[in-house]
Amino acid sequence: MKKVLFSIIILVASFTMANAQHYCIIDSKYILEKMSDYKDAQSKLDNLSKGWQEEIDKMMAEVDKLYKSYQAEKPMLSDEMRKRREDEIVTREKEAKDLQKKHFGYEGDLFKKRQEYVKPVQDRVFNAVQKMASSKGYDLVLDKAGGVTLFYADPKLDRSDDVLKILGINK
Repeated sequence: MKKVLFSIIILVASFTMANAQHYCIIDSKYILEKMSDYKDAQSKLDNLSKGWQEEIDKMMAEVDKLYKSYQAEKPMLSDEMRKRREDEIVTREKEAKDLQKKHFGYEGDLFKKRQEYVKPVQDRVFNAVQKMASSKGYDLVLDKAGGVTLFYADPKLDRSDDVLKILGINK
């Protein structure tokens, strides 16, 4: 799916560039790395992620410990006790996996926090790029950090520093 979407974008970009009067290239990764807001947001996300992962790891270690204990005691347990212990292990493992999904799954806590912390910074960059493009008359702006494969880009086409100036950030 991504390859199809990527191919369509390249195709549209090729046709557009053939008709475009002016175009430039930016590096959004370079721009974001120069922004202290982005660094702070990434740091917050990393700390949250680390804390959540430690919590999940602790739960999984507990499940592992319960399983090893169960394996050692299994021959001495009645069928009813075996079933109860197996159910407890399965339940604890499910709780850990549910917590992992809650924090790291699609539209989980990490996704929501990323939207909360990073999206406003990305929106500022997007608005600055639009402002720069309209003020300098660019018809097309390509981002070389966004997964678009550029085999060569003349450095004079890179307008990342112009975007940083609009954002009020000095190199």
